[in-house]
Amino acid sequence: MIKKFSAHTIETAPDASKNMLESVKEGFGGMIPNLERTMATAPALLKGYASLWDLFKETSLTEIEQQVVYQTANFENECNYCVPWHTFLSEKTQMNSHDVQALRKGGKLSDPKLEALRLFTQALIRTKGKISQADLDQFFEAEYNQQQALEVILGLAVKTMSHYTNSIAGTALDELVKKYKWEKPTIAAGKT
Repeated sequence: MIKKFSAHTIETAPDASKNMLESVKEGFGGMIPNLERTMATAPALLKGYASLWDLFKETSLTEIEQQVVYQTANFENECNYCVPWHTFLSEKTQMNSHDVQALRKGGKLSDPKLEALRLFTQALIRTKGKISQADLDQFFEAEYNQQQALEVILGLAVKTMSHYTNSIAGTALDELVKKYKWEKPTIAAGKT
């Protein structure tokens, strides 16, 4: 049985995490998500995660495209904690409701360019980065470029940290996103 991981407050966190948790609290309007509260046990992880999260926001990908990358990774890696959060964040970007729901189901997006991004991200994950030339060509044909292909990898690095943390820690879903609770749909063997 996996031992429960600590979810720190600013007061209980290691000294090296306190300022980062303060910044998270400020950025989230007065609350600290349980993911960051859990990561606070390892200040270097929390710092790395927060830094890469901020760097991904600086990429040439739009906010909606960033959410496509994140939510595709969340679906593929079955992150029950991250899908609700990124449903909330996708809605905040004004992503259309069809695409928000399609990402939750691993389905096709309405915009062909966003769909190419989803398929490229999915291919990177499923092949562990060893995508085919056809996958790469399809991405470039959708008017993405080499820089953006590499930026997707940055987004996947962010998600690797959160997925692995949530997986081993069993991070509890935050009240703010409980209405978006999610389990990966099963399609095999006649299940939906």
